[in-house]
Amino acid sequence: MSSIKTVVVCEAQVPFVRGGAEALVRELVRELGEQGFDAERVSLPFKWYPKEEILAHAAAWRLLDLSESNGRPIDLLIATKFPTYLARHPRKVTWLVHQHRGAYELVGTPYSDFAHDERDVALRERLLSLDTTTLAESTGLYSISANIANRLQRYNGLAATPLYHPPRLAGRFRAGTAGNYVLSVGRLESVKRVDLAIKAMNHLPASLSLVVAGTGSHRDALERLVASLGLGSRVQFLGETSDDQLVDLYAGALAVVFPPFDEDYGYVTLEAFLSHKPVVTTKDAGGPNEFVQDGVNGFVTDPDPKAIAEAVAALDADRRRAARMGDAGYDLARQFTWTSVIERLTGSDTGQTWARPVSDPGLTQV
Repeated sequence: MSSIKTVVVCEAQVPFVRGGAEALVRELVRELGEQGFDAERVSLPFKWYPKEEILAHAAAWRLLDLSESNGRPIDLLIATKFPTYLARHPRKVTWLVHQHRGAYELVGTPYSDFAHDERDVALRERLLSLDTTTLAESTGLYSISANIANRLQRYNGLAATPLYHPPRLAGRFRAGTAGNYVLSVGRLESVKRVDLAIKAMNHLPASLSLVVAGTGSHRDALERLVASLGLGSRVQFLGETSDDQLVDLYAGALAVVFPPFDEDYGYVTLEAFLSHKPVVTTKDAGGPNEFVQDGVNGFVTDPDPKAIAEAVAALDADRRRAARMGDAGYDLARQFTWTSVIERLTGSDTGQTWARPVSDPGLTQV
C-alpha cells in the first residue's frame, strides 16, 4: 500500500435524492475501508436553482480546507462531481463523475435551463473557467468513463484517465429464466428518456410488458403518457425497489431497455450484464455505448421508439440468441473491479503541491 492512510471522499448531495453518484461515493468509502484505508465521506448539500445559487455552493466548497481534521493530517482528498473539486487540499485527486451538465453538453437541449442570453452565457463562461482552474489543481485526474473524459478534453482542455468500476450490487446479480417483460431501471427524469421505452411498447405484441423501477420528478408525466397510449397494465411502475427486488427483476427480464441522453456512465448497463441480460440502448446514450456492442451483447439503435421495439422484438423472437448476448455482456462486466480503481486513485503522484493560490477562481467575490 502507498504511504496514504487517511482519505476523505467528497460528495455534493441533493437532499432526498439518491442516484448513481451517491452510490459511487458510498461504495468508494466502503471499499477504501476494506482495503485498509481510514476513509470518511464529506458531504455538503447542493442546490442548482435559481442559477445564482450555483456559484454560492461552489464558494462553500472553496472555503473548505480539508488538509487535516482535529489536528490529524488527511493524506488524500478524492473529489467526485461538481463542485467538490473546488475543496482545498495539497493532495487532491479527482475522479470526475460529472461537471454541472446544464452548463456544458446539455446546453441547447431540452435538458438544460441555460438560455442564450447575456446573463446565462456569462455564468456559463464563469463556470467553465472555474472548472478548468480547479480541476487542473488535481494531482491525479480521472473520470468514471471515457464519455466524461472526452467532455473534459472538449470543454476544458484537460486530459483524464477513465476508471471503470462495478455497480453496488455486483456480487449479488445472477442469471435467471427470461420472462415476458423488458426492464427499465433508474431515476424517472426527462434526461433518462423512459418515455422512449414506453412508446416502444406501442410497437410490440401484447404478450410483452414493460416494468419500470425507480422514482423521480417525471413519474406523473410518464403515467399520463401510458394512459394516453392506452397501454394500461402493460406498463408497471414499481417505484423504489429493495435490493432483493432489483436482483430478481434483472434475473427475470427478457432484456433491459436503457436509452438515456448522453449518460455519464450508466450502472444499469453493467447491472444488466452481470445478470446475463442484453441491453437495448441508443446511439446518443453516451456511457452505455462504451459497453454495449451492437449485435454482440445488445443492440444500439436510433433514439426512436420503433427502432427500440424492433430490437426488443428480435430478442423475443430468438431467445437463445438473447441468452448468448447476455452471456457476452457478463464476460465484459465481470472484468471491472474496485481493487484496480483504488490502486490508481491512491497511487497517484499525490506529492505535488498547489500551483495556484486559493483566490485564483475569484470566488471570494461571490
